[in-house]
Amino acid sequence: MTGVGYTLMTEQAGPADLVRWAARAENAGFDLLVSSDHYFPWVDEQGHAPNAWVTLGAVAQATDRAELMTYVTCPTMRYHPTVVAQQAATLALLSGNRFTLGLGAGENLNEHIIGQGWPDADQRQEMLTEAVSIIRALLNGGYVNFTGAHFRVDAAKIWDLPDAPVPLGVAVSGRQSCERFAPLADVMIAVEPDSSLAGWWDAAAGADQPARKVGQMPICWGPDRDACIQRAHEQFRWFGGGWKVNAELPGTAGFAGATSFVRPEDVADSIPCGDSVDAVAEAAGAFFKAGFTDIALVQIGGTEPEQDRFFAAAPELIAAVKQAAA
Repeated sequence: MTGVGYTLMTEQAGPADLVRWAARAENAGFDLLVSSDHYFPWVDEQGHAPNAWVTLGAVAQATDRAELMTYVTCPTMRYHPTVVAQQAATLALLSGNRFTLGLGAGENLNEHIIGQGWPDADQRQEMLTEAVSIIRALLNGGYVNFTGAHFRVDAAKIWDLPDAPVPLGVAVSGRQSCERFAPLADVMIAVEPDSSLAGWWDAAAGADQPARKVGQMPICWGPDRDACIQRAHEQFRWFGGGWKVNAELPGTAGFAGATSFVRPEDVADSIPCGDSVDAVAEAAGAFFKAGFTDIALVQIGGTEPEQDRFFAAAPELIAAVKQAAA
């Protein structure tokens, strides 16, 4: 069944607003609430970075039906994997088993703060592999000991576990990451509508049924398309850099410099801007054609009026996106 989600964009709003908007998103009919997990915004213009886990705990109490997901948490530097597993179990209990733990290899932007440098891409993948294995073992119950190249766990155990296992998702961007993580996870996470990813994931997973695949798509909804393009350019021009670049830059100044030549029209070519339901449905349809089962929308803009306009249109947008998946 197709799921349409709303993104709790921690980079563009404070925690109280995010909790209120989560409740509004559920009331509007969204099936899934996904949250970024950042220590910094991508660019200064976004201006926020509250703690995602605390915010999601409040969201779990402010909602009743919608699924929750981290999109995504890096369990290798800012957080030790044992701590992520404990947080995931607690959030699953608070939400009544509505939580999926989305994991990724992280970005320098958020992980540099602990002062241990930024590993190369291969090492980050190795660290994430160990972390996913540790988290899975802990969520399965019992004591866990682990000695790897990057992590050591000494007799860890989670004492409060949900009745149902917490599903694990991993963010991927190419064949190597699909083949590495499909056997370890339940859900594929990606931000590009690339059909190769779905094929590589399912082949590596070796399951009888295709796995769940959750994508994410920014839009900038509003009645004035030119104003929406300007807002998307101001706050989301970093999006076009691609994850190989985005993972390496250490701060908002780096993203400002790297995107200084990105024009508003460049952003408009890749992000639906304005109030065309058909444009949003067409862009979302590319994900479904590529094998994705769910899509989470990002409404660019962290002010109340910008979100109000989006929620007013949400029922129509959800229906159109689901129709695009049919």
